Amino acid sequence: MEYTYLGRTGLRVSRLCLGTMNFGVATTEPDSFAIMDRAVETGMIFFDTANVYGWKLGEGITENIIGRWLAQGGGRRDEIVLATKVHGSMGKGPNDQGLSARHIIRECEASLRRLQTDHIDLYQMHHVRREVPWEEIWQAMEILVAQGKVLYVGSSNFAGWHLGLAQAAAEKRNFLGLVSEQSIYNLMTRAVELEVIPAAQHYGIGIIPWSPLHGGLLSGALRKLESGEAGRSAEGRSKETLEQHRPAIEAYEKLCAEIGHDPADVGLAWLLSRPGVTAPIVGPRTMGQLDAALRALEVTLDEATLTRLDEIFPPLGKGGPGPEAWAW
Repeated sequence: MEYTYLGRTGLRVSRLCLGTMNFGVATTEPDSFAIMDRAVETGMIFFDTANVYGWKLGEGITENIIGRWLAQGGGRRDEIVLATKVHGSMGKGPNDQGLSARHIIRECEASLRRLQTDHIDLYQMHHVRREVPWEEIWQAMEILVAQGKVLYVGSSNFAGWHLGLAQAAAEKRNFLGLVSEQSIYNLMTRAVELEVIPAAQHYGIGIIPWSPLHGGLLSGALRKLESGEAGRSAEGRSKETLEQHRPAIEAYEKLCAEIGHDPADVGLAWLLSRPGVTAPIVGPRTMGQLDAALRALEVTLDEATLTRLDEIFPPLGKGGPGPEAWAW
């Protein structure tokens, strides 16, 4: 396993992050335990979850599973860097969602109980909340940091200018502010290259890509359809997107075959090569998917391959950051 610093902090994390969204939904608790054991065994020590995962209002199913795994002891809590999120609805009341100070503090306490730990290494805002002033958000986070319940704060699904606003407000309070931003980022979804990644690099904020394989479409979807192995990529919106982008995905899978690597490995390796990226999130449903994700660490893409990938999945505009991407 390779390790890197989380943004501008001194905290080291694995270059792949274990996403847990399937735990308690598509993956049973015993299998979830086995996947977490295997992740630690391989050195994948960066775990990501959220209070809403499990998708039953207010139950925090996935956090509870992780908490019961941690409760087994054996040094598990000290071995991992644990990240969770706040923002989504956790009840039916008007104050049971969002980024008010009340909700942030109350949901942090609830996550700590479910996770059976006394601190969260990285507490992330799951989405921006424009109507809540940054003074309120940072005051709440400062309280949690002062109490030792949160060590670092991150964001998710923020625009570049939101990162700038957040850091400006934090600097006024002599507070560290954001250290990470979790964004959708993959070969098929490159909008963050325009402003989010440049802003993150400027402020020393690490990028944690979610959906690195675009819901399975970059993991050999066409090949799996032909063999009858397709999962998510054969259903709903993924199926529609596959049809919309079939020529590009065909070219992608052909390129992967030519260079002798699995499409999923290439998709992850491409992200690992991108400026500003800390650790893509891999969300395995099975042990086999976890083991497969580790292969990406052994893949190095040469310049010719990177150029061909840009041709198959072009960046927005002229490529690179704005305003050069769309202006002279």
